[in-house]
Amino acid sequence: MRFLQRAVAIVGLSLTLGFVAASASASPAAPVAGTDYKILDTAQPTDSGKKIEVTEFFWYSCPHCFALEPELEQWVAKQGDKIDFKRVPISFDPRFLPQQKLYYTLEVMGQVPGMHKKVFDAIHVQHQRLDTDATILDFAVKQGLNKAKFTEVYNSFGVQSKAMRATQLQNAYKIDGVPMIAIDGRFLTAPSIVGTAMGNVSEPVLFAATLQVVDSLIAKATAEKNKTPAPPAQAKK
Repeated sequence: MRFLQRAVAIVGLSLTLGFVAASASASPAAPVAGTDYKILDTAQPTDSGKKIEVTEFFWYSCPHCFALEPELEQWVAKQGDKIDFKRVPISFDPRFLPQQKLYYTLEVMGQVPGMHKKVFDAIHVQHQRLDTDATILDFAVKQGLNKAKFTEVYNSFGVQSKAMRATQLQNAYKIDGVPMIAIDGRFLTAPSIVGTAMGNVSEPVLFAATLQVVDSLIAKATAEKNKTPAPPAQAKK
């Protein structure tokens, strides 16, 4: 199984990062740091309040992001108000910018729920090249979106700023492949991480294991957030 990596994305926008079977023992129900997930050297700020922030870093042209999307969407729907789920479109190369702007244009227009899957399907099922401003605008118009409004939002300062912020987040989280899932600004996991200890398994099995790791990390983060701090020691007289 092969997943997207920065170096190959820059060279040819193709997918790589082969899984290497490892002998380490791991269980998605009891994930091990360094095996099933990574701990960020520097925790990133979140704005989800008492909820746990869960962020998917993705790329529309990544076939594994496309394959994960249905299961991820079902998983998010089951979480209810427990998490604050966000998506961040990555950019390993300037050529990724049009798809970043596409996602944020759909977000600003309130069209992500209806259009997100359609973008994936257009690329991976219908084999359309949605990687330039022109092809993206043509696609949006064919989907019934207002051409003038879409163009205005797509070229707006707000969308440009969101794309820049996405790249800053990608760099802060040290994202080197997708799909990648961040939990509470502190933990990272992905099929490519979980799969190193699972060996040669099918994508559905791997995706289920990955989401189980995410569940465990959410429980860990929630328990730590709800932990009552110890009362301060009284100063000696």
